[in-house]
Amino acid sequence: MAKKVNSAFMKPLQPSEALAKVTGPKPLPRSEVAKKLWIYIKKHKLQDDKNRRMINADDVLKVIFNGKKQVSMFEMTALVSKHLK
Repeated sequence: MAKKVNSAFMKPLQPSEALAKVTGPKPLPRSEVAKKLWIYIKKHKLQDDKNRRMINADDVLKVIFNGKKQVSMFEMTALVSKHLK
């Protein structure tokens, strides 16, 4: 029997203009948004060196993170959700 996929999790959501700078303008499922965020974070070396659970914001992420310079991975998930419709 096929495993039931959580369709709400897989439903493509429209990123805000700020988030689209990281993910691109097309609607994406949350899992893809998370993947693209991590690619962006690693590419720009935004993961804190001392505390790997913290993400340092550059100018693009600061808009998504409500102007905060640094957020935890868990806080990031909540803040990113506000940028998806």
